[in-house]
This record gives sequence, C-alpha cells and structure tokens, in this order.
Amino acid sequence: MNSSAPGQKLPIGIQSFEKMRTEGFVYVDKTPFIASLVENGSYYFLSRPRRFGKSLFIDTLDCAFSGRRELFKGLFLDDPNSKWDWTRKYPVLRIDWSAFPVRTPDELRAGIFEIIHEWGRKWDCSASEGSLSGNFSHIVRSIYESAGEKVVILIDEYDKPILDTVEDVQTAIGMRDILKDFYGVLKSLDPYLKFVMLTGVSKFVKTGIFSGLNNLNDITLDSAYSGICGYTEDDISTLFHSWLSKYSIEQVREWYDGYSWTGEHVYNPFDILLLFSKKVFRPYWFETGTPSFLIKLWSLHPRFPAEYEGLIAGDDLLGSFDPEHIRLETLLFQAGYLTIKTWSSDPVRGFTCVLGYPNLEVRTSLNLLFSEALLGYSVSESRVRLYEILEGGQVDQVKVLIESLFASIPYDWYRKNQISVFESFYASVLYSWFASLGYEIIAEDMTNKGRIDLTVKTRSGIWIFEFKVSDVPPEKTIALRQIQSREYVQKYRADPRRKYLVGITFDPKSRNIIHFESEIV
Repeated sequence: MNSSAPGQKLPIGIQSFEKMRTEGFVYVDKTPFIASLVENGSYYFLSRPRRFGKSLFIDTLDCAFSGRRELFKGLFLDDPNSKWDWTRKYPVLRIDWSAFPVRTPDELRAGIFEIIHEWGRKWDCSASEGSLSGNFSHIVRSIYESAGEKVVILIDEYDKPILDTVEDVQTAIGMRDILKDFYGVLKSLDPYLKFVMLTGVSKFVKTGIFSGLNNLNDITLDSAYSGICGYTEDDISTLFHSWLSKYSIEQVREWYDGYSWTGEHVYNPFDILLLFSKKVFRPYWFETGTPSFLIKLWSLHPRFPAEYEGLIAGDDLLGSFDPEHIRLETLLFQAGYLTIKTWSSDPVRGFTCVLGYPNLEVRTSLNLLFSEALLGYSVSESRVRLYEILEGGQVDQVKVLIESLFASIPYDWYRKNQISVFESFYASVLYSWFASLGYEIIAEDMTNKGRIDLTVKTRSGIWIFEFKVSDVPPEKTIALRQIQSREYVQKYRADPRRKYLVGITFDPKSRNIIHFESEIV
C-alpha cells in the first residue's frame, strides 16, 4: 500500500511516526511487519546497523498500540485484513538509550531509576523501594492494574550503554551486568505484558544478557523480516520515483544497496535520502560514524582486507558479542560493514553464510581506513594521483607512486606498531589502497595455472600484480617471470582492455621496492 503524493518531503533524520504522517513526509509502509509480529508472538529482538530506521519502527509500534488510528490512514494496519484491533489501547513503556547517554554503571543505575519514576508520574503509580529489578516489576504490575490492559514495553538501542564503553572492558562488563538484571525481569512479568521488543546493533545472547529471557524471539536473521528496516528497490522506484528518475538505478544500486539478513536485500535509507537531497554520491552513512574502535581493534589483530569479501561465517561468529572477547568480524557484521551474500542451513552443518562488503560505499570507505591504519598517515591525495595514473596506463608512475607511498611512512610509526611485520603487510596496503578507489579488486585471483596475487580492473585496463618480499639482488627476482611463465594474462585475453603485468619485490629492511618490472600486453 506504499504510495507518494506530489510535494511530499524527504524524511531526513525523522524518527517520529506522527511527524512523518502529519507533516507531509514520504513514509515507507512498514506496518505489515507490525501485524505479523503481533499475530505470531509477543517477545522480539532485532539487531540492525545504526541509522537504518529502528527508532522510527519503535515509534510506529508505540502509536499503533496507543490506538492512534488517525495516523495510519491508508496504511496496511488500517485495513481490516490486518486484523488489528483498534478498540484496544495499551499502556506503552519506552526506553531509548540513544537519548539517554550514560558513561558509568552508577550513571546507568541512576538513569534506570529516573526512567521508572517518570513512568510512575505518567501513569500515576508510585515506584517501590529497593532494587532496579524490583522497581521495574512493581511499576509494570501497577500500570497494568491502573490501566486495565496489559503493558507494551519497547526498548530502543538496548545495547548502547555497553557499546559506548566497550573500549573500557570493566566498565562495559558493569553496564552489561546491570542491564542483564534489568531486562531479566521481563520473563517473570509475562502475565502483565502484551508485547515486548528490543532493538540494537549488537547481540549479547551468549554472554548472558538475555539468559533470563529465553522466550525472546530473535528475528535478526529471519528472512520474513529482512526488510523490516531499510528501503527495498520497489520502495525507492515507487515512493521516491521523482527523485530516483534523475539517476541511474544501476549506480544507486552499486553505491547503496546490498544489505541482506537472509531475505530480501535493502538499500541504506540514510544514504538514499541524503543522495536525493544533496544530489551527489558520497559515503553519507559511513561518514556519520567512522569506526575508530573497529580500526584500532583491527590494527591489533590485522587481517588481509581482501578476506572480508567471501568470509565464511556461522552462528558462532554472527550470533553474539562479548565485551571480554571481542571478535572483529562479529562487530563488522553487526555494525553493517559486512553483510550476508549467500547462506544455507541444514541439520548437519547448521547455519553458514558467506559475508562480504554490502556495496561500493562501504568497500571504498572501509578500505581507505585500512590503508591509513597500515601506513600511519592519510592517503587522500595519493588516491587522486593513483586514479589518474591507472586510467592513463602510466606504469612507470605506478612505481614512483608506490615508492612514495611506503617512503612516507614515519619511522616512529614502525617503532610503535607491530602491524608492519604482519605477513600480508605489503599486499594489504596495496589492496586497500586500490580498493578505496572503487575498482573491482580480486586478491588471489584463481587461474588454471595458479593464483594472481592481485588483479585490479580499471575502466581502461586490467592490472595483474605479483608481489615478492626478499632482500636478494634485483637480477634474481622472479615476480614478473612468474606472471609470464604461468600465463596469468590468458584469463583476460577476451577482455578488450589493455593488460598491465607488474612484478614487484619489496625489501623488508628498507621497507620499500627493491625491484619493479612491467610489461604491457
């Protein structure tokens, strides 16, 4: 039942359902998901990246349970087929931790007490004395008795107090333990509750935060709810048609589509709205939350960036987050920097999937940060020059630019960082540097005679690289010879673009090129 009307506005940053529906903003109808959730259960958990519409969905649930039917005119939930009972109005208790920043366990504890007392004032019920869990239990029971209806509890960004302090492990653990006790009360309140939903970025199921709430249905990887947040291609081609018509759908898809949680893939809604507003392609979503902690964690335990494209994962990697034993791949997936490309499930192997970068925005932006973490300085200027050189087929200048790239690493950076001894250091620098330009990059590119270290496909050519690390004299290097003897170029003979074969040997002592050879085919 999605539709748009002339003169409607782009809902940039709007998280209020009432404002969306009364002030002329385009609204993508997510109410069929609300009907499905209520029909099929009562307790839910949903994990999605930041700025994907979780808060708006929570507010829509609030308005629906509060009986504000006038806001749903023309939407699925107002249709008799939705089976929504508008004669019932339920008391709704909400917590939005993004609007309630806390930095210590004491602040969190005080914040929860304040929230409970605010509920008491709103519903004319007094809180009890004693523990957080005791107060929570008492206020829910009291509101149930006062309102004569079961209570709805909606908790948005349930994990934010933990994620905000994750770099301080002990503080994060303190936050987790308080929230565990607080959320754990919900199961005992079942007779008084109509509906419960928690949303957040990360999943802490296996770390015990939900151990007392084992009736919570995690719909994060439920294909039926894959489109619960974000925009589908049908959404943007209908509701946003007047804006989309100014762009190539292929380019919009390449930049901002590709997110999947085992079902229908979706576009990043924040990016789509900013693109239509500002009329230029940029990594809008990525720029609003540079993952500095993720990059710091990656620098301590580096992994070849190419491995994130095609990474095989299971429930153990995707399913939980533990502040005491942080797995970078788990964070990258839950935060939206990796997504599910393909998946399968069977009784023997369980759930397995292949992860990868969702789109051009994330692949280029994240690899730019990887390259800067590897080098210790900004490479923004060199990227512009690299693009010009590759498109112009200036092989000799590639050598000059790579030499400059490694020569610019401050000596003190090597002394303070162990990342330079990481086995794939040189290949990782070049892979992430090339990938930050948005080119199709293939690491360990398979042929019938071996693997090409790195293939870079530009608009004008195909570059085939072979890397060696050795301090032997240049005349004994074999990098280019390997490309030639194994006939790597044969794989791309049918492609009309010019082929550039490049063999590079790095000296681990000087930390730069010791020999460079090339051939143009």
